[in-house]
Amino acid sequence: MIQWRRGVVVEVRSRWAGAVEYAVRLDSGGVVRALGYVGVVGRLDAGTTVLLNTTALERGLGTGGLAIVVVAPDALPDAVDDVRGLHGHVVKARYTPSQTMVLGVDEQDSEHHPVLADADDLAGLPVVVADLHSALPAILAGIRDTDPALRVAYVMTDGGALPIDFSRTVAGLRESGWLDASVTVGQAFGGDLEAVNVHTGLLAAHHVVGADLVVVAQGPGNLGTGTRWGFSGTSAGEAVNAAATLGGRAVCSLRISQADPRERHLGVSHHSLTAYGRVSLVPADVPVPRLEGDLAAIGTRVLDQARGLCASSSGRLTLHEVACDGLEAALRASPVALRTMGRGYDDDRAGFLGAAVAGRYAAGLVVRRAERARAT
Repeated sequence: MIQWRRGVVVEVRSRWAGAVEYAVRLDSGGVVRALGYVGVVGRLDAGTTVLLNTTALERGLGTGGLAIVVVAPDALPDAVDDVRGLHGHVVKARYTPSQTMVLGVDEQDSEHHPVLADADDLAGLPVVVADLHSALPAILAGIRDTDPALRVAYVMTDGGALPIDFSRTVAGLRESGWLDASVTVGQAFGGDLEAVNVHTGLLAAHHVVGADLVVVAQGPGNLGTGTRWGFSGTSAGEAVNAAATLGGRAVCSLRISQADPRERHLGVSHHSLTAYGRVSLVPADVPVPRLEGDLAAIGTRVLDQARGLCASSSGRLTLHEVACDGLEAALRASPVALRTMGRGYDDDRAGFLGAAVAGRYAAGLVVRRAERARAT
């Protein structure tokens, strides 16, 4: 079921990347927050009549709990200047009213097609895979604490939000220089580069972006149903398979929580146990934070769960305990807010430290490989 509402733009509240948040007065009464994508509806002024999709807003969803501008009937743009890849032929969000035409990095009209046509190898590139979008800045904090000069690309899958412009996190990380490039894959769109799937997204990150490290995670808006298999994070296991198939070094970022009231997500989430333990079928590294002090109890639980995960993998998964010293300062230096499932850093330190050690471990692989190369 879709809820439609008409209204008039009252004011522009904020802008980031290719997204604009408006205050819209509904014809039925009341003012709501509404998000408009410049690449879809253009830039709207106060007084513009708009048609809104208010389904998520009226349902009270957390991540997507706002109205979306579908169209401004009286202010249709002749052409939106900053639609990325307008001359391409790859359609994202296919056969929906807002389907978007983009230029795929790997399609025939792309300048990068000759490079990617026969590309088939990541040459050991470390690929950090995470379940939640909120892990991205924490992983980057761990990477930068090890070596801030490393070039990092983010491959956003389509398990959550499809437009990357929905993410204030990515916008802030790009603006601050913490993130060098983004690649949107599958039905997701709006990245610096567009790719057909995770495989070509990873190859583009390596061969086109020249990334030293890649982080793969879905966009904002994790979907879960409280069932064993009904969650969008199974894509994390599929990304591990893709990375290893292409000759990358897969690093599994565990979804950890010390504060989640749900038993299935306390310690290591069942999402990580399922994605890495049953969906992924290839060798991968599993960094585990060495949690001490007031986090020692949850640290013991996490370590026991991670050991069980690796022990049941028939040798595929290798556990690596990673120290957390210095990571609190690195996390607090994040240029974007650290929020996961409505909780900030001080509410769920174990969760952010768990993601940060994955970044620290992966960055260490790059640094050590460079040291070996210099020695020879």
